[in-house]
Formats: sequence, C-alpha cells, structure tokens
Amino acid sequence: MSKEIKKKPQLELNPNVSVDCVIFGFDFDKLNVLVINRSEKEGIQWALPGNLIYDAEHLDEAANRVLEELTGLKKIYLEQIGAFGDPNRISKESDRSWLQSIRAQPEARVITVAYFSLVKMEDYQPQPSSFATSAEWIPVNEIRELAFDHFEILQAAKARLKQMIKIRPIGFNLLPEKFTLSQLHKLYEAILDKPLDKRNFRRKIQKLKIVYSLKEKQSGVPHKPSQLFSFNTEHYLELTQTGYDNFGF
Repeated sequence: MSKEIKKKPQLELNPNVSVDCVIFGFDFDKLNVLVINRSEKEGIQWALPGNLIYDAEHLDEAANRVLEELTGLKKIYLEQIGAFGDPNRISKESDRSWLQSIRAQPEARVITVAYFSLVKMEDYQPQPSSFATSAEWIPVNEIRELAFDHFEILQAAKARLKQMIKIRPIGFNLLPEKFTLSQLHKLYEAILDKPLDKRNFRRKIQKLKIVYSLKEKQSGVPHKPSQLFSFNTEHYLELTQTGYDNFGF
C-alpha cells in the first residue's frame, strides 16, 4: 500500500494583516529606534520594519520573521503594543505609490499588530534585505515623520517604555554588563525625556540595591575614570516577587 504524501501548506500572504516592530537601543547618549528605508528611487522613506503575515503563522512568529527578513536581527524578545487599524492608514500618496509597486492588493485595508523590544545596540548589526534598502539606528527625538501610521506606533511604544521604566529596571536590556551610574542616569533621562536630579537619582538607585559596585573603573576614557557597576539581578527578582513595583522617578 502506497503511503499518502502530505503536501506542505502553500505560504499565502494575508493582504489584510501585518506586523510592525519598534526596536529601541541606547548609545549612552540618546534613545534610538531601528528604521528601514523602503525605497531608493524616491529618496529616503523611513519606516518601521514591518510586512504582511502569512495565513499559516502566528503573530509572534510573523513579527520575528519580518524583523529578521528586513534587518537581519533575530532571536529577540518581542512584546505586543497593540493593534492599529485606522481606515486612513494609507492616506499618503508616497505610501500608496510604494504599495502599488510591491503588493498584489495595494488597496486592501490592512490592520497591523505592533511589537516592541529593547536591545543592546552593540549586540546587533542591522543587515537590510528584502525591500529594505538600508536599516539604521536613528535618535527617537529626531524623527518627525514615518511611513503610514508608523509615527503613531512609535509614540505608543515610547509611552509603553515610560510606563515600564516606572515598574521595571529596564536598563537590564539596554546597557552592557558593566556601566557607570552616569550612563544609567542618562538612560533614564533619555527614556523619560526630561532631566533628573543626579543626586536624587543615585540615592534612589543605591537604596533599591538593584545595582552593585564592581572593583574596577572605566579604562581608555579621556576623563577621570568612573566606577563601574552591574545589575543585581538576584535582588531585583526578590523585590518583584514581593510585589514591589516602584522603580521609577
């Protein structure tokens, strides 16, 4: 008896559902976001990494696949922000023109599910491919316009980030293993988008005991070397298990 040959399901793009990814990184000075340029012919048209999903894949799978296809970044934890489905998402002529050149159904209404993540920039070197002609880290506060409603999505991700920093020490995800208190202070200011009193900041950080001092200082810097610190992951987990959630400023 011959065995029945199971055909692999054909990959079909869903013309009405997409995913978009907001990837934040910190360069010790500014909060940055990873964007792609989708067109060389019409100059720079920055957009968040995003594309349609396949009918047979889960949303989380789609987000990871699209991010890797467009930027080369993979194995990144992504968290949903929410869904964006304004009927006028495709109101700009430049967006409509681009869709006509790349989509089988350019006029289809698309609802997107947005994701965001925090990464250490030095760990990820973007490698654009597919329709992304380039991928770059750009300071969040320098972005004034993005494709479709991606600027709105970026603002929603920033708001989520400001929420998170009040209940979780998210520097774990954005700083290297060893850092200075000045770098941590700068990170909080970049995310909250406001100045923070340095003395009060250090006092609270040290009171929380979520960082500990290392027996070493910076090297190769043009100024007086500062003390290096590292995150006290064990103590942070103990605090969260007790229900403590006031890590903000």
